[in-house]
Amino acid sequence: MLFYLEKKMESSEIIILAIIATSLATFISRFMGALTSEKVSIKSKIFQWFNCVAYSTLAALLGRMIIFPAGVLAESDVIIRIVVVFICVIIFIISKKNLVIPTVFSAILLSILS
Repeated sequence: MLFYLEKKMESSEIIILAIIATSLATFISRFMGALTSEKVSIKSKIFQWFNCVAYSTLAALLGRMIIFPAGVLAESDVIIRIVVVFICVIIFIISKKNLVIPTVFSAILLSILS
């Protein structure tokens, strides 16, 4: 059945479905953490577990995008993608954890280097 669905769906639809599924996994764990946060101490094991699940899902997505990219990103070399990530992490730290600057810079840098 899964093979039949994969044949029916285009690769872009599979990517969108994967993004939706992983986003739901991230948001559900964060939502559950928010619901229980009034009753659970920030330093408790259950709160730390919710936080770890959310960040590990995000890290897995980013790792997948860098090591096994799909679409246009696959046309760039692995070393270019890794360099862009490291530069953007440095910019993120320098910019006092601002997310907008490294995100915009990563798109510009990746297009220039590719």
